[in-house]
Amino acid sequence: MIDTHAHLDACSEDPDTLVARARAAGVERIVSVGSGLASCHATLEIAARNPGVSAALGIHPHQAADEEASRVDELGELLKEEGAVAVGETGLDFYRDYAPHAAQLRLYRAQLELAAALGLPVVVHSRAADEDTARELEGFDGKVILHCFSSPGLLEVALERRYYVSFAGNVTYPGGSELRTAAGAVPPDRILVETDSPYLAPQPRRGRPNEPANVVHTVAALAAARGEDEAELAARIAANAAAVFAWR
Repeated sequence: MIDTHAHLDACSEDPDTLVARARAAGVERIVSVGSGLASCHATLEIAARNPGVSAALGIHPHQAADEEASRVDELGELLKEEGAVAVGETGLDFYRDYAPHAAQLRLYRAQLELAAALGLPVVVHSRAADEDTARELEGFDGKVILHCFSSPGLLEVALERRYYVSFAGNVTYPGGSELRTAAGAVPPDRILVETDSPYLAPQPRRGRPNEPANVVHTVAALAAARGEDEAELAARIAANAAAVFAWR
């Protein structure tokens, strides 16, 4: 089993303890995500000392108005480090609006260009920005992961363009029926699962900090939504993750 998106450096508990607990729960691999340059450095360190942990490195759209948004070249150097497997998360968030839309778009485009130059997949955050998210991806020929999928309006584009679609704990919520329907429509070779730790704990752990071990609950919900066996779905998701991230 795999957790394809966790912010281990943002968790209140020691990351190494969380990794150990995940392994005990049957989670063999974790993609830990850095958001901003300091977070990216911390994430690479976590990956270096924990076999089975890889790093996705990016500057979050919430940080698009920050000084480090101009330091994408530095991000590019970090992405050449051992253990780095993806660019992101990047993307657009017009719901929170922590940064001007124009600044978010500039940063998004710069990181898409970086991913293309390095031949890495891109992990995309999209909230209340379906049209702009899809438009900016039109010219990107690499692999795309729609992280923490919560925009049913992007589903048609994702299916048409063969993007990977990753579901988080919100697919387990009583109000998540639309997401569960979307999960049932994703092709078997394009579905992924994540925790987005420490956020979005699945329903059985809701109200507590999330962690990679909890991905088992999200897999169970996805299997039920798709009418599949849990173990078979978990194995397929692990194979999908290996294909998109090209473990090295």
